[in-house]
Amino acid sequence: MRMGIKLGVVGVGAFGSGFVGLFRRHPLVSRVALCDLEPERLAACARANGIAETYPSLDAILRSDLDALAIITQPWLHAPQAVQAMEAGKHVYSAVPLTYDADGDRVLDWCDRVVKASRRTGQFYMMGETSYFRPEAMYCRRRRKDFGRFVHAEGMYFHDVDLPACSLREVSRARWGRAWKPSKAGGIPMHYPTHSLGGFLSVMHARVTEVAAFGFHDPEDDWHRADTEEGNVLGNETALLKISNGATAEIKEYRRVGAFGHEGFSLYGTKASLVDSFGRVRWMTWETEEELSPEAMRDPLPPDVAAAFRDEKGAGIYGGHGGSHTFLVNEFVQAVAGRRQPAINAWEAVRYLAPGIVAHQSALRGGALLKVPDWGDPPGS
Repeated sequence: MRMGIKLGVVGVGAFGSGFVGLFRRHPLVSRVALCDLEPERLAACARANGIAETYPSLDAILRSDLDALAIITQPWLHAPQAVQAMEAGKHVYSAVPLTYDADGDRVLDWCDRVVKASRRTGQFYMMGETSYFRPEAMYCRRRRKDFGRFVHAEGMYFHDVDLPACSLREVSRARWGRAWKPSKAGGIPMHYPTHSLGGFLSVMHARVTEVAAFGFHDPEDDWHRADTEEGNVLGNETALLKISNGATAEIKEYRRVGAFGHEGFSLYGTKASLVDSFGRVRWMTWETEEELSPEAMRDPLPPDVAAAFRDEKGAGIYGGHGGSHTFLVNEFVQAVAGRRQPAINAWEAVRYLAPGIVAHQSALRGGALLKVPDWGDPPGS
């Protein structure tokens, strides 16, 4: 019989606080603690969730007897904090991406460190990549054999800087707080490729081996500028990928585009295909076409977990990003309780990040074809 796990949430800001209730309500979690550097924010989140155990710093919570930590801090902190936590004997869930840095070589180095730390310590690491648990990804994994041989995939993450529903300008200001200044503007689209890659790679059970990419620069772009700390002028980046199973793929990371914000993928096989047209998802063969709803595509949660996440009106609670949040929480908790590697473990996580880093290097070199590092597979796989 699985025992309940003791878990701490590190970082309870606007995004992290939304996961506290999900972890707290999971039937395999026996205790939840909170950690944040801002005392008022920490106290408010603790009160809202009825949690008494709080810690003022990462160092403090690492000295506790908690089994695992969910690290939902700023992107550039994820990998260093994950390594520190694993070395302290904690299993780790982190928000996406595994790390962020304008220097691609440093990102690849942190990929290496996280994989080695998980292998060396025996502690599990899981990246909270939402695309893995979007309904269409779950559906495609169930019907993986029906595709025949995989031919091609198209992944996209369209999120304009000024998208009304989620302005990246405001996100940047919120992340940096009082330290924000105009030089913090920008960002490198392909340094956050996980939403484009995670869905179809999880279905293919494959990795990217080579990449060639090109970038788009709008000379009137006031956000992606050479005089920022990023020094990046490319607002959009498009990459062509070679996959280890012989298929090809294209991913689009666009931050300057007049279109709805969208995260999704299409996947083509020799016998069947799944096509996503900005949320209209269809399963196709030579002779048939079926439009699919999220409810038809989504996997069921275990009955006790589903019951724990239902509100007082009986409605299911899936959380944001295509209803992926509950599934991410459940997968991490089940993995730690069951003493197994989580689905999006350290080895899988770097497969969703490294291709984008190399793609940006390719774009800066005029579309040069470059090889993507390979960290292999988890122990025992």
